[in-house]
Amino acid sequence: MAEPRLVVDSSPHLRSKKTVSVAMFDVMIALIPIVLVSIYFYQQHAIFTIAVCMITAVLTELIVRKLTNRQPTLNDGSALLTGLFVALLFSGTVAVWTAILATVLAIGVAKEFVGGLGWNLFNPAIFGRSMIIILSPLFLWLNDLFADIYVDLGPVDVMTQATPLAMLQGGMEMPSYWEMLVAFPGGALSETSPLALLIGGIYLLYRGHINWRIPVSVIGTVVVLSLIAGADPMYQVLSGGIMIGAFFMATDWVTSPINNKGKIIFGIAIGALTILFRLGLGATEGVAFSILIMNAFVPLIDKKTKHPSFSEPEPIKQTTKEHGKTVAES
Repeated sequence: MAEPRLVVDSSPHLRSKKTVSVAMFDVMIALIPIVLVSIYFYQQHAIFTIAVCMITAVLTELIVRKLTNRQPTLNDGSALLTGLFVALLFSGTVAVWTAILATVLAIGVAKEFVGGLGWNLFNPAIFGRSMIIILSPLFLWLNDLFADIYVDLGPVDVMTQATPLAMLQGGMEMPSYWEMLVAFPGGALSETSPLALLIGGIYLLYRGHINWRIPVSVIGTVVVLSLIAGADPMYQVLSGGIMIGAFFMATDWVTSPINNKGKIIFGIAIGALTILFRLGLGATEGVAFSILIMNAFVPLIDKKTKHPSFSEPEPIKQTTKEHGKTVAES
């Protein structure tokens, strides 16, 4: 089992009234704007997907903890939040079994298998969603297997269309900046309104739950590298998973660096990898995999950027005069 990111040691300690549950529910409050926009476009489909993922997350945690003889931790809200995140990373019309499987992988493997909240190396929601992409050939077979498991929620009123990133790469006519910023259906639920995510991100900054260095580093790097590559930076920022990735996923307390210097390095690397995936490799998205890759490097980043006060003490040097020269002795 991996070591926890944070270890309780002897006093003195800094105390805060902000508990884990308060932080988790604050994040859910911050997600209300994007949830409302998603429901506006996808109606009952969005509600159903969100409900299925959140219920699956709770049940998965209960079952895994029962099997491993550990006490449930549902009161901290982390399972509910993970389920909500998984739902937002899918389209509102995703097959129900796909959403369920992604949530089980997120909670059962990425979170609980390694020990629970605080022990996970990877962001659980992104891990679950990415596994669906990586194992897509297998899921094509499963799609036929579960073809009869279908919930008819009626048609979606919004017109089905390509995502802005797919439109951009396909040379199609793009929506205006304003449309993309405020509300534009297509892709995952979390991609329908960057403005809604920005509002939620500002709320988290105001509440002190996230550090501005990560989202600014991610978005700033995407803008700079887009300009260098001759791509439209506004379309790169407003399309795909940049906004939810920068404000909500990359800032995950457990899977992001602890100190400020590390946060900046982490954010720059995510932004750079995203542009590499999109412009260099021709992928229609790259945020999720960029965050997962950098999650794996967080322990190294923390080690290399830790504050001197938490490092090994440096040798005390004494200067003496010897033959007219100053000599440093350890």
